[in-house]
Amino acid sequence: MTQTQRPSVLAGLIGSGIQASRTPALHEHEGDAQGLRYLYRLIDIDALGLDPSALPRLLDGAQSSGFTGLNITFPCKQTVIPLLDELSAEARGIGAVNTVVFKDGKRIGHNTDCLGFAEGFTRGLQGAARRYVVQMGAGGAGAAVAHALLDAGVERLVIFEVEAQRAQALVDNLNAHFGAGRAQLGLDLAGAVAEADGLVNTTPVGMAKLPGLPLPAEHLHGGLWVADIIYFPLETELLRQARSLGCRTLDGTTMAVFQAVKAFELFSGQRADAERMMAHFHSLPA
Repeated sequence: MTQTQRPSVLAGLIGSGIQASRTPALHEHEGDAQGLRYLYRLIDIDALGLDPSALPRLLDGAQSSGFTGLNITFPCKQTVIPLLDELSAEARGIGAVNTVVFKDGKRIGHNTDCLGFAEGFTRGLQGAARRYVVQMGAGGAGAAVAHALLDAGVERLVIFEVEAQRAQALVDNLNAHFGAGRAQLGLDLAGAVAEADGLVNTTPVGMAKLPGLPLPAEHLHGGLWVADIIYFPLETELLRQARSLGCRTLDGTTMAVFQAVKAFELFSGQRADAERMMAHFHSLPA
């Protein structure tokens, strides 16, 4: 098969402050391994001097330019939904989209974050206590993670979020799916963390562009397991502090890789080699 005959994929990532993303390298390396002409482009609204209000124009441009699909990240995972023609059952249930496929003139939204976090939780925190978990954040990624946590058997999930309306909407969604009382709106952060078995950060606080902690350091204690979905940097300040207290921790590696595995399959129609993508992720510069 000649270069021009090889199946081709043109994909991209829309988000804010994504220059450090390893997603393009993951997709393109796996595409090369499978004999595809695979191009993956960053569409960083910060670097372009835009804000989320530009999302309709960016989707229009990508679709008209022949993109196969797009990944969507912070802060656009929920604002993208009204711009789509269809949602997968999982994306509809979660209320957030991180992957859009352009097919037959339609925009179809999917969510691969839930699967990604679930895989990481299973691999990295096997046997972790699941009686009571505190989650920071109720945005698009937070919605996917919350679904994964309750599906994994967390008995009670308490959610803290600066936007009260968004937090309440997620709590209502979770209780409708998993049963009344499984999810609750957080009110007393110090008290909740003191009682909790685990803490999960789904906010952007800790990213390279938003350094710091999503909660006061003094709330942390050695009885917690702590997960952070951020992967640039891999060791966030939250994870560094938690490890210093002896906590079991989970970084954002597995979620990043396995959401990319599923997105690759949606874009290319071919099965991805998850272990090859994981190995490539670890080979990339920090």
